[in-house]
Amino acid sequence: MFGYYSLLALRSFRRNRVLTALMVLAIALGIGACMTTLTVFHVLSGDPIPGKSKRLFVVQLDPRPAANRVPGEEPERMLTRFDAEELLRQKRARRQAMMAGGNGIVHPDGRTLKPFSVSMHFTSSDFFAMFEVPFRHGRGWSAGDDAARARVAVIAPELNEKLFGGADSTGRELRIDGHAFQVVGVLDAWAPQPHFYNLWMRSFGDTEQVFVPFQTAVDLHLNRSGLMNCFSHQPVSGDYTALNKPCSWVQYWVELERPAQAGEFKAYLDQYSAQQRDAGRFERPPNTRLRNVMQWLDHHRIVPGDVRLQLWLAFGFLLVCLLNTVGLLLAKFLRRSGEIGVRRALGATRAEIFKQCLMEAGAIGLAGGLVGLGFALIGLWAVRQRPTGYAALAHIDLPMLALTFVLAVAASMLAGALPAWRAMQVTPAIQLKSQ
Repeated sequence: MFGYYSLLALRSFRRNRVLTALMVLAIALGIGACMTTLTVFHVLSGDPIPGKSKRLFVVQLDPRPAANRVPGEEPERMLTRFDAEELLRQKRARRQAMMAGGNGIVHPDGRTLKPFSVSMHFTSSDFFAMFEVPFRHGRGWSAGDDAARARVAVIAPELNEKLFGGADSTGRELRIDGHAFQVVGVLDAWAPQPHFYNLWMRSFGDTEQVFVPFQTAVDLHLNRSGLMNCFSHQPVSGDYTALNKPCSWVQYWVELERPAQAGEFKAYLDQYSAQQRDAGRFERPPNTRLRNVMQWLDHHRIVPGDVRLQLWLAFGFLLVCLLNTVGLLLAKFLRRSGEIGVRRALGATRAEIFKQCLMEAGAIGLAGGLVGLGFALIGLWAVRQRPTGYAALAHIDLPMLALTFVLAVAASMLAGALPAWRAMQVTPAIQLKSQ
């Protein structure tokens, strides 16, 4: 019956080409607008580290003075260097990493390249295993390198290509801001979107080009970048990154064995805060937060408000297109009342008439999905021309490609349900008498 209904649909399309084209265009416009915004939303709201995001948590403490305290308010987004180093020393999680953003000037060997600026990430040894960072050559540094404040570095493949022609550069020297580092590893392609571990520097786009041990960066006074908040009863001066300075600027992530351990680790953070308060460092009652990757992204509303608004507007536009399609299908099916009456008189059941009409609506949706895919590709190209950090990510993938046709067919069949129901109500006797 499927083949027979498909043949009837094709014959109907040939008889009513203009009406069919209008319905296909209506579906295509709605699907094109909807899939453009839905693809952008999908890219921005996706899980950047699937399979592990529920076990990775960002730590927040509240070391601020008691003045102006508001019960229930958010703690500091970053930790002080003292707290980050102390938590790292206590090692209460499976893995833990302290980190901060930075930048520096690379001084290439030879005369072909001039010095250039690179983005950097200062972190500790667990960073690479915790975030499942892949390596093309070499490895990350060890906890011993952290303790020894070793001058080692891991570089991104783009920088490796630029400086060393893409060869295995482990063991080679890299000079940044006049300091020599030994390359111990070269990353493979790695750029989680969004950059959940470093939202303050950039939410989307390429990853950092150089990774160095946190303590080494502090010792060498490498340029730090990102958020910093200093709080004290007295003005803070001098080196803000010093160990005992009341300044929060270090992000701290932990990996737990199981998501269920989050409550236990949160209790540990509360206990730590209480101990620091007893020691006179913290003035406020324990105020801690422990959010996993997706909770962290949701908290920071990583999907811009204009993208959410555009998504709702696109679905509204699709609804308008479907309402127009309902009207066109009603006109199309009711104009064939005589043909439907003859089929009913020859023994076709109402269910068969309903399935035939629904099949025709689905075929229109399939054609609309194909044309709508073209509109969506044009829309995504337009998005990529925008000066936003996520613009370059606006590409349709296989799941969204499949969703285009599923949505188009489902929408058209939904629009065709009422016209098909009206068509199956045609009374054969009345239609035969009128012939």
